[in-house]
Amino acid sequence: MSLLPSLLPATARQVDVLVAEAQAAGRAPSLVAGVVRDGKLEHFTGAGEHPHPDAGVQYRIGSISKTMTATLVMQLRDEGRLALDDLLYRHLPGTPVGGVTLRQLLGHAAGLQREPDSPGWWERTEGSDVDTLLAGLTADKLAFPPHRTYHYSNLAYGLLGAVLERITGRRWIELLTDRLLGPLGMNRTTYHPEEPFARGYVVHPWHGTLHEEPRTDTGAMAPAGQLWSTATDLAKWAAFLADPSPDLLAPETLTEMCAPVVMSDLDSWTSGHGLGPELYRVGERVLVGHGGSMPGYVSSLVVHRPSRTGVVVYANAYGVPLAVGRSIITTVLDSEPTPAAPAWRPSAPPPPEAAELCGQWWWMGLAHETSWDGAAGELVMVRGGRTAWRFAPAGADQWRGRSGTNDGETLRVRRGANGAVEALDIATFVFSRDPHRLA
Repeated sequence: MSLLPSLLPATARQVDVLVAEAQAAGRAPSLVAGVVRDGKLEHFTGAGEHPHPDAGVQYRIGSISKTMTATLVMQLRDEGRLALDDLLYRHLPGTPVGGVTLRQLLGHAAGLQREPDSPGWWERTEGSDVDTLLAGLTADKLAFPPHRTYHYSNLAYGLLGAVLERITGRRWIELLTDRLLGPLGMNRTTYHPEEPFARGYVVHPWHGTLHEEPRTDTGAMAPAGQLWSTATDLAKWAAFLADPSPDLLAPETLTEMCAPVVMSDLDSWTSGHGLGPELYRVGERVLVGHGGSMPGYVSSLVVHRPSRTGVVVYANAYGVPLAVGRSIITTVLDSEPTPAAPAWRPSAPPPPEAAELCGQWWWMGLAHETSWDGAAGELVMVRGGRTAWRFAPAGADQWRGRSGTNDGETLRVRRGANGAVEALDIATFVFSRDPHRLA
């Protein structure tokens, strides 16, 4: 049942079929999915009637909450209020697990046990406050030496939430609302469910009846999985992960978050974890996002950043595999044509210091073409079909690398006695106009 068709009809039909099949196979009372492109929810579809599919109905998003907690940590890092390699001791003095770093906690490489101690499964138990969570920690909560292996830990994100509260003096949900949810217009993403919301169920294996699950306040563990959201709201978060608003998070910080901290699949390198987001390799594409589950709910958020495409999926029972989100986004990316490039337009003349560097340069007999990108104000150097090196001005006769293998390296312009440009020196690799000149 497609409700917002804007994909090509054939693609929309494939997505609708995937959703219907997943709902039936997973015996979910309802399953909804949205496709996000260029910041907009372009296609919404669903199957099942409990409740009827609606992009404004809340579901519990579970561990997708962790991507938002991680973003708060990175905001504070960018403000100089913490460092990723800070030991936990620095922010939670006296904790018996304080020898791990914030970076390791974010990437599930700290070696912490998966769950906090609790009278029952913490996701089905009313949570405690931060002080109680910290008081229950003992040294044996470290199941592995830090960074020896990937070990997913909900407890790690409870501790990150405690760090956020200790640094700012504010509750996690207050920080999240003020710093992310409010500015992004995610007004239907809330701590507690607000009508209309989907009830979560366990489906009886033999007769298909529904048992409604509790909707707990997880307290100090809320940063690991408490939130409720809608397809419309989570589409805004998918758009943010594809292309963040610079006034909320520097784009280069989000790129840092999406780089691997640890691989969770050492056999084939199809999955890993960054500074908050999960990383999935499907064929030649790398997707970022997170799966989520809470009693009676599963959810999936996947984003292909280069194409600014995302998928959000919710179901209100356990049987639906989280990989359905990856199947949907792969279908969309495989089926939809690449958008046409913007029409070419003549550009203004480059500045003199750039114009004299344009043209062909040689290194070890290999030709490199250098041009000027007036819109970005950068030099662009390319060899064949390889990834371009981009350089931004960094002072007189100096340019700083902005991409590729020379990202961060310095390009220095060498001039002769008459002031004419003779060579380009990029990190001691000398490029000449003469293919036979090697230095």
